[in-house]
Amino acid sequence: MEETETSVIDAALARLEAAVNRMDAVVQHRLENAAQPDDRDAELALMDEDRARLAAALDAASARLAEVTATTGEVGHRLDRAIETVQDVLGRR
Repeated sequence: MEETETSVIDAALARLEAAVNRMDAVVQHRLENAAQPDDRDAELALMDEDRARLAAALDAASARLAEVTATTGEVGHRLDRAIETVQDVLGRR
């Protein structure tokens, strides 16, 4: 073998070794990431908790609105009767 062929082979082996090292680093990185919980999963869990909390708050607010609406209707009827009574009393004088 000539020295030129040896240097070409050495350069190719060096490139191959660098590529294998990079591939090993990528595989190691992926294995480490697979072992740790994914941030997206944690984010989705937090979003689900927020959604459930907001849904419960919305249900409570809707129930309270229904109560207030019913009470407002009852107060309106009582005021109408009071106004009629006052008008009757004033009309009788």
